[in-house]
Amino acid sequence: MTLRRTAPQKAAIAGKTAGARRSAALGPDPRGAGRTPDPPRAAAAAPGAEGHGISLDRYDIAILRELQLDARLSNTELANRIGISAAPTWRRVRWLEEQGYITGYRAELDRRKLGLGVLAFVRVDADRNAAAATRELEEAIRRLPEVISCHYISGSGTFELQVMATDLDSFSRFSLDTLLNLPHVKDLHTSFSLGEVKAGAALPLTHLGA
Repeated sequence: MTLRRTAPQKAAIAGKTAGARRSAALGPDPRGAGRTPDPPRAAAAAPGAEGHGISLDRYDIAILRELQLDARLSNTELANRIGISAAPTWRRVRWLEEQGYITGYRAELDRRKLGLGVLAFVRVDADRNAAAATRELEEAIRRLPEVISCHYISGSGTFELQVMATDLDSFSRFSLDTLLNLPHVKDLHTSFSLGEVKAGAALPLTHLGA
């Protein structure tokens, strides 16, 4: 016995076939068909989620604390110390760098082993307290590698410098030939370190509450 499809049946089958061909060509329906289900909403709140708030949380503070103690930690080691997995730890470190909380990484060197036996604290009194003169002196100080730290402190045109030298003779020459010849310098007042009690310390983070 031969069965014949009616015209409406043929049209329905043709429509299904064309639809299947379109689906194969275009991939899963963007409205949801064939799409991997979204993770539960609770996962977005898990530690290290992509959407980071504007403030630091306890994991961020833990990262800052650990990297201050040892910036050479691998991402895996850092993740183990703060208690979350490696991928969100890496994302958090990147976020801290991008937001300017972490400004760089460097090695701490032993100045004595490098022959820098003198650490001097030098107060520089400027001969004028005008903005343009102050900027000129600041720029000149920044160009001196012997000056490892400089602060503009309260007072009339006064800078506080930390200066390193190999010995007292070297420091004396640097003071006379360089520091006193900086623009707008009126006077120098120097004292010397007799021993380091604490240096290169990590920033305190306890005020952040974590």
